[in-house]
Amino acid sequence: MAKRSEPSQRQLRVGEVLRHALSQIFTRGETNDPELEVIGVTVLEVSMSPDLKQALIYVRPLQLSKETELVAALKRNRKYIRKLMAPQIALKFMPDIRFQIDSAPDHAKRIDDLLHSPQVKRDLEAKSFDDMSKEDGSEG
Repeated sequence: MAKRSEPSQRQLRVGEVLRHALSQIFTRGETNDPELEVIGVTVLEVSMSPDLKQALIYVRPLQLSKETELVAALKRNRKYIRKLMAPQIALKFMPDIRFQIDSAPDHAKRIDDLLHSPQVKRDLEAKSFDDMSKEDGSEG
């Protein structure tokens, strides 16, 4: 299996420029889509392809549980959003853009919930007690 390479500095820089431009567009309400205005959009990251022709934009809705509506609205307005971004981006070609809900915060919350679950807490306390017993020289 081929090892996935890390993004280049250029990819990271262009992704950050696109993220900033998108954030400005959404903050100023330039999309003229009432649904996007109501839901609200947070742009968390932009991942660029190595040739800089594709941008995968990771977003989250400001309104809880509106992920499906957000993706549909962004897909509907994709070409217009790209057109709004073009003057702000100093690239030979404006990349094609795709939107995806960023699931990293949900994953982090699941891990946090798991770490704070009673079962894990019990196991950690038992391990801590075993470690203290060994340090005292007594076997428990």
